[in-house]
Amino acid sequence: MEPLETIWPVFGLRLTTPRLVLRPIQDGDIPAFVEAAASGIYETRDGHIPFPTDWPNVPDMGPNSARWIWEHRIQANPGSWVIMFGVSTRDGDFLGTQDVASKDFPSLRTISTGSWLRRSAQGQGLGKEMRAAILLWAFDHLGADVAMTSAYDWNSSSIGVSTGLGYEPNGETRTMTSTGTVEREVRFRLSKERFRRPDWELEVEGHAAAAAFLGVPSS
Repeated sequence: MEPLETIWPVFGLRLTTPRLVLRPIQDGDIPAFVEAAASGIYETRDGHIPFPTDWPNVPDMGPNSARWIWEHRIQANPGSWVIMFGVSTRDGDFLGTQDVASKDFPSLRTISTGSWLRRSAQGQGLGKEMRAAILLWAFDHLGADVAMTSAYDWNSSSIGVSTGLGYEPNGETRTMTSTGTVEREVRFRLSKERFRRPDWELEVEGHAAAAAFLGVPSS
């Protein structure tokens, strides 16, 4: 019988930093995903939340989270994909997720990212470390030229991660959230040349098979 990583090669990806391990979320990780999200991600600030919807606090968060994970997995193809990396400590404690997405990657060589960490893991530099891991993988292994991200203008933690890694402002838009709040969303762009690389090396496993599955020639 073939191992799951052979059938779905993205599952063989593993990115390791000094403190973290990033792996694409599998079904066995979903309970830990739900528990981490339910334990608290943020404190609502006068009706402001850092996501378009207040998904961690809805009654059906568990089933909706599983659907969200499965939908991205089912829809992945060489022309459009989202990889939802589960972020854990080296001891296996689930802390949050770091997502990376792209459309027409072989032509555009552009990725976008999004992430969250459970509140108990915030304020320790882990958000910057896990974003740096994705950028190292994207620039040095996938062959990306540009990385994009965004955050609401009051989200200083997310903006600090971006600017600390070398992202530059790239316009803005206005967004209506599920709570009825209008938010100013600021966008950021990072070229490979402007990336402020960390002083540690990223360990990468399973890249070649995953890249081929995503339609990206291995660099």
